[in-house]
Amino acid sequence: MKSPVNPLRHTSIAERHRLLEDVVTIVRRAGEAVMSVYATDFDVHGKSDDSPVTEADRRAEAIITAALLGLMPEVPVIAEEAVSAGLQTVVAPDQPFWLVDPVDGTREFVGRNGEFTVNVALIEFGQPVLGVVQAPALGLLYAGGPGVGAWCEADSSGHLPMRRPLQCRRAPLPGLTVLASRSHGDTARLQAYLDGLDAPVVQLKVAGSSLKFCQVAAGEADVYPRLGRTMEWDTAAGQAVLTGAGGSVITLGGEPLRYGKAHWENPGFVAWGLP
Repeated sequence: MKSPVNPLRHTSIAERHRLLEDVVTIVRRAGEAVMSVYATDFDVHGKSDDSPVTEADRRAEAIITAALLGLMPEVPVIAEEAVSAGLQTVVAPDQPFWLVDPVDGTREFVGRNGEFTVNVALIEFGQPVLGVVQAPALGLLYAGGPGVGAWCEADSSGHLPMRRPLQCRRAPLPGLTVLASRSHGDTARLQAYLDGLDAPVVQLKVAGSSLKFCQVAAGEADVYPRLGRTMEWDTAAGQAVLTGAGGSVITLGGEPLRYGKAHWENPGFVAWGLP
């Protein structure tokens, strides 16, 4: 499953297409492991930051990390549980690296509402160039990146998955549909931000995990403001999909959201569809 990619330079569009298919295969395998735990009476443990973790996180991360290192041995893998365990890899400036969140939305996983995802993204020069987001309990898989477009694959019972291209929509004239986090909301700060927008807000929807990026990419919403703390592995794959669909992610100061930051922590940001 190796792809002829030189890890010391930008990958070409053709290389990204090939890599994306490889990563889709890897994420599907990890998603199967996640669902095997989801079907059991699993234990939930707390990490040092009080966030939950389960055996699904550990199994999926092991599968993804080993597969990515087999695919591109020279490219380091930055994965949530490894970093949480103190096994952080040092990444040199401008060095490509993978970002992995084996189960994004563990609270949704524990709550069994299906809104959790498996996320993998490749970062080059501070930006996600491809990403895969799978919601295995919902039968959805999103993939894409700048220059390669974006698509969604939905599993139908008894049928092969069907792919459809994703394209952000232009905000409709009545006003914006806004997405907010189901488990990490800050109602007062969000309302203050929305009050400062030039366009009216006609609908506010909540969702878990990186699905919010994908819903903007699919034209199901117009903007996803995230004013609280997130980590880079939470956002990179979703940002790649959104960018591939024509959207963008910027900080509250109007700069592109970049990767490879100290402690892997993001500032507040806003994910937009088309202007």
